[in-house]
Amino acid sequence: MAKSLMIVDDSATMRKIIMRTVRMSGLEFSRTEEAGNGNEALEKLNAEPVEIMLCDINMPEMSGSELVKKVRELPSCDDTKIVMVSTESSQEIIDDLLANGANGYITKPFTPEKFQEKLAPFMN
Repeated sequence: MAKSLMIVDDSATMRKIIMRTVRMSGLEFSRTEEAGNGNEALEKLNAEPVEIMLCDINMPEMSGSELVKKVRELPSCDDTKIVMVSTESSQEIIDDLLANGANGYITKPFTPEKFQEKLAPFMN
């Protein structure tokens, strides 16, 4: 069964690039959502949770790491898989995100193969 996906990034262009790259990876989603910041993402998740979320770290209003913590507090998002997509490559930052509830990490620039590798395990 196809899953639902939300892409959270403050850049509309980057959201489109991520969506195109996900499609190129061969993964199919029944529903896709976009959010331009953490607050918008939380509003949408409260209305209708998604199964997989791709999230930037550096965003205005609410950072990706803050969003991860808040999503993990939502009972309706217990099963939501969160994969961070960012230029940040510090192991310390990555370890902190994973410790706070992120399920994976993809560094920019990314490839369709990288999305396939990181998201395929969550598609069953």
